Amino acid sequence: TTLGGRTASDAAQRSVGAGGEDMLDVRQRHDVVVNSRQGSKEAAGDAARVGQRAGLEEMSAEPMTVFLKLCAAAFYGVSSFFIVVVNKSVLTSHRFPSIIFVGLGQMLATVTLLWVGKACRVVNYPDLDYSMPRKVFPLPLLYLGNQMTGLLGTKKLNLPMFTVLRRFSILFTMIAEGILLNKTFTRPIQMTVFAMLLGAFIAASSDMAFDSLGYGYILTNDVLTAANGAYVKQKLESKELGKYGLLYYNALFMILPSLAIAYFTGDLQRAVEFEGWSNGMFVFQYLLSCIMGFVLMYSTVLCTQYNSALTTTIVGCVKNILVTYIGMFLGGDYIFTWTNFIGLNISIAGSLVYSYITFTEEQTTKTPSSTTETKGKIAV
Repeated sequence: TTLGGRTASDAAQRSVGAGGEDMLDVRQRHDVVVNSRQGSKEAAGDAARVGQRAGLEEMSAEPMTVFLKLCAAAFYGVSSFFIVVVNKSVLTSHRFPSIIFVGLGQMLATVTLLWVGKACRVVNYPDLDYSMPRKVFPLPLLYLGNQMTGLLGTKKLNLPMFTVLRRFSILFTMIAEGILLNKTFTRPIQMTVFAMLLGAFIAASSDMAFDSLGYGYILTNDVLTAANGAYVKQKLESKELGKYGLLYYNALFMILPSLAIAYFTGDLQRAVEFEGWSNGMFVFQYLLSCIMGFVLMYSTVLCTQYNSALTTTIVGCVKNILVTYIGMFLGGDYIFTWTNFIGLNISIAGSLVYSYITFTEEQTTKTPSSTTETKGKIAV
């Protein structure tokens, strides 16, 4: 009996112990579940706080990005305006005989300034190697052609017709971006481009100082400007050279070919024998033209990097509005007619509407997905 009671007592104790262990397991599982829920809530709270912080940083970064875009566009517009005025003064007012010598001065200024900047560790770009021509091509050829045809057009034409014919660069840029970057453009943009070109044709129909060679230079310059802008955007996106590398090697590779052309065409001799070198004002404007050549190249690449090739072209055409009206009085080679004046103003009005539409569309259609970017647009 005593043994049976002891056995029953041990069994009861084991039962109580097992029940206690079961209760302990239940409590531990409950604690784990509660802790897991609390951890999930804390993680969700941390994620929400991180998301809020990222959203605030994104909102604060957006105005800075817009500010940089506007600054880059304004810098390009001012640079482009001043170099046209300075080049017109050097080539027309002072009658400097060598277009190529002006271009050479701009190339040498670009190479020198960037070399000094790299030596002082202000700027950085890749060192020269055997693969560099392949990485840069075809930009040096486009740069040289763009520079020479622009200078020749500046010398041959009055500034109002020079600027109104530059409107064709927008059409050519749209075509180049459509081919190289697969971009498409809406119907309002196409209509405003048509208005600008219509104004250019009306103005040209009554241009009393018509020069077929000058018109050819400017239209060629428009094509090269469009191709250059699209290729610069493509090269910048590849990130092989950077903006300083593009500027440096564009100018460096074209110095010797330009010098050879100047020598064999007699431009070099005419430039050396020019009597105006004793004129302090001419020397100052020539040196300013050389420096502004570098500034214009830098501002073009900067504007294209922060915006697009099309935006750079738009800014250039808006700048040309100011050049158009000032050019009627600068240089002394503009002949006023009402038909020409009306055509100029039609083209200018088209430029203003076009610029407004393009900037607003860039802001509203810019999304991470490339498919939504082209939605509702019509190919050129």
